[in-house]
Amino acid sequence: MKINILTLFPEMFEPIIGGSILGRAKKKGILEVNLLNIRDFSQDKHKKADDYPFGGGVGMVMLADPIFRAMEAAGAQGKRAFYMSPRGKVLDHETICQISQEEEIVILCGHYEGVDQRVLDYWNMEEVSIGDYVLTGGELPAMVLIDSVARLIPEVLAGEASAQEESIYSGLLEYPQYTKPREYRDLMVPEVLFNGNHRLIALWKYQKSLELTRDRRPDLFQKYLSSHGDLTKAELKILKEVESAVKRV
Repeated sequence: MKINILTLFPEMFEPIIGGSILGRAKKKGILEVNLLNIRDFSQDKHKKADDYPFGGGVGMVMLADPIFRAMEAAGAQGKRAFYMSPRGKVLDHETICQISQEEEIVILCGHYEGVDQRVLDYWNMEEVSIGDYVLTGGELPAMVLIDSVARLIPEVLAGEASAQEESIYSGLLEYPQYTKPREYRDLMVPEVLFNGNHRLIALWKYQKSLELTRDRRPDLFQKYLSSHGDLTKAELKILKEVESAVKRV
């Protein structure tokens, strides 16, 4: 996948796309990242990229011309383009999966009070949010989008299945994890994890995932209840017990 990023602060992306899993994916040629500094496309001698909005208002708005030129330089015509915006659709697993199927995408990082609306209209940009809050710019949300999408691309992770099995992708929050030592400051690792019975361990993990999802994300829990009918008898028994606990509260 090729990812074109239009930003006023390209240096913010270097530590993210140059290291860890994304960095290895780049070296392998699985992931290509093209950073474009919007100021480089400004026709103003001071490389100005923003101005006051028509109709008044607080703050500045990013100019259309530098962004149009950057989009053209990225070859964005006909490609799926995203604008990171708090008024956009909240990024979810379904959207991430869809984006991961694209061969090339464009991401625009806004700043100040936003961008000239003509940019969004002309380039048919999809507005995407990572939550109901406002950040100083679109760079951090873009990094979230890139990281979540890239890990679903085949061969980016050690095994494709590992991406789908993790936490919320299963429909449930992840169960508790433990490592050495077995006892630490009088805190013990659950005994079930040492009995060697893989079936009991799997059921314990399933139960803990159910309980955590029930307590912390009741919306996900209800969605899980309505969409999972292919459980084993043991899993179904645990599910009913956890569901009953909800009804008693």
